[in-house]
Amino acid sequence: MPAPKNRFKAAIQGDRPHMGCWVGLATQYAAEIVGTAGFDWLLIDGEHAPNDLRSISDQVGILQASDSDVVVRLPNGDADLIKQVLDAGVQTLLIPMVDSAEQARDLVRAVRYPPHGIRGVGYALGRASRFAAIPDYLTTADQEICLLIQVESRKGIEALDEILAVEGIDGVFIGPADLSVDLGYAPTADAPEIHAIVLDALDRIHAAGKASGILTLDWDFIAKCIAHNASFVAVGIDVLTLANGLRALAADAKEAADAR
Repeated sequence: MPAPKNRFKAAIQGDRPHMGCWVGLATQYAAEIVGTAGFDWLLIDGEHAPNDLRSISDQVGILQASDSDVVVRLPNGDADLIKQVLDAGVQTLLIPMVDSAEQARDLVRAVRYPPHGIRGVGYALGRASRFAAIPDYLTTADQEICLLIQVESRKGIEALDEILAVEGIDGVFIGPADLSVDLGYAPTADAPEIHAIVLDALDRIHAAGKASGILTLDWDFIAKCIAHNASFVAVGIDVLTLANGLRALAADAKEAADAR
């Protein structure tokens, strides 16, 4: 029996953009709710949300039963942390702040077993092998891992072509907010100059035969990114959806009280 097929990895190789949402509330119950919404994919954020290995593992477990594909963003490219979340059953990783081809090559090695990588062989303890119920996990796991790297700096954009030449990188996600700040613009990333850089990067990623990704809440820009062959697009963040919805509800309630 081989490792489970990675639905996300297969989907981003198709023509239809995969539409998703950020999951940052950092609880299993909240993730379960988001998992009923119908998004193509969901990203559990371990970089900016208050997640740790255990909370990520809990959310992965509940979301694997949903129709949404699961992606996990780690806080960095630490090989030990990568090993732990892969053993917890994560098959698609997004690693932030990648600025060079050397970093990209190190990440490829971190998600692969020897002799092609450095991933530790302890899968029998984890969900990834269904707790040793998948006898062929060691020999089939590598091909089902999807490695996405996040380029979000001037240095990363300048090195993009070299990064794209690294074998084993499945996709590149452009981080518009960090990129905007690094280039001296507002973190809203809505400057025309930033949009132009992002769209050019999406074109270059597509031309290199890799999947390209973006997170933006601007529907006009979402349409432009899709037109530039974005493969996986996040259109919302659960934290902001909840916060903005509650703020609007509170404002409406106060308006109703004041109109008495």
